[in-house]
Amino acid sequence: MTVVVTGASGHVGANLIRILLRRGERARALVHHDRRALEGLDVDMVQGDICDPDRLLDVFRGADVVYHTAAHISILMSEWGRLEAVNVRGVRNVVDACLRCGVRRLVHVSSIEAFSDGPPGAVIDEKHPGAGGPGVLPYARSKVAGETAVREGIARGLDAVIVNPTAIIGPHDYRGGPMGEALLRLANGSLPFLVEGGFNWVDVPDVAEGAIRAAGVAPPAAQYILGGHWISLRELAALLEEITGAPAPRWTAPMGLARLGAPLISACSHLTGQRALYTSASLRPLQGYRRVSHARATRDLGYRPRPFPETIADTVRWLEEGDYLTRVRARPRPSASYS
Repeated sequence: MTVVVTGASGHVGANLIRILLRRGERARALVHHDRRALEGLDVDMVQGDICDPDRLLDVFRGADVVYHTAAHISILMSEWGRLEAVNVRGVRNVVDACLRCGVRRLVHVSSIEAFSDGPPGAVIDEKHPGAGGPGVLPYARSKVAGETAVREGIARGLDAVIVNPTAIIGPHDYRGGPMGEALLRLANGSLPFLVEGGFNWVDVPDVAEGAIRAAGVAPPAAQYILGGHWISLRELAALLEEITGAPAPRWTAPMGLARLGAPLISACSHLTGQRALYTSASLRPLQGYRRVSHARATRDLGYRPRPFPETIADTVRWLEEGDYLTRVRARPRPSASYS
């Protein structure tokens, strides 16, 4: 069986490729430019762009399963053009290519942000309303539109399933996405302050395993949330301090103050050339998605997220091996318990 992974050099794609190879599957990796995540792997790497429909036909021909992990992730309010090109039109191109090439199944990796983050206290599962309305963030809007493109393909006869990971962390994040960069700055003791709130964090190998199981056993047109554990930024910083010895930030900004200061933080980051981690778009999810249910994935796919301290310990180990950390001491065994 031949499988194709789009975005194979990205965070999810790189972990997915490794698991597929360990299972003995033939993997064809679609990469755009950056190949660091796949160096040394016995994988068929092909260069291409999901924004190029003709190239996708060449890559998908003969494939049994396509895992679509390629996406543009942005915590900025100003990047709709790029988000729409990759996360909406790119998905349409993938759907069309799957239909034209006779791909047996498409697994589309979306995001928890395709679901509404309210009302406060609501349990978010697959029946929860999608993100919408005038206040929806650009990234969330692009993921909703991407899912719509997949469902339109299903109506045309495509066998596809959708998985919605929560905030992804873990090894092989060579491009340093927003989550990975925040964790790296915490592990190096270079994040000056925290903000109230947290995320439902999920281990990236768990996401990859969930996608593989969805490809194998999920009914057509199914959708699954692949969640993990809700952990505050303060708890995350404390765990990283325990593992790395890097001091956690001592000050936590109230959310109201952080929102007022977000434009100034973004402007300063632009001047210094650093990515702004606290933006108007990144602060809002910190207050939502607290009660996320992955019960359907557990029931249908046997999905069970690993304990959060194990995820962080493995991530720090990968950062150490790649010389990403500047301040490290011998790691103790994480003792914290998280539900």
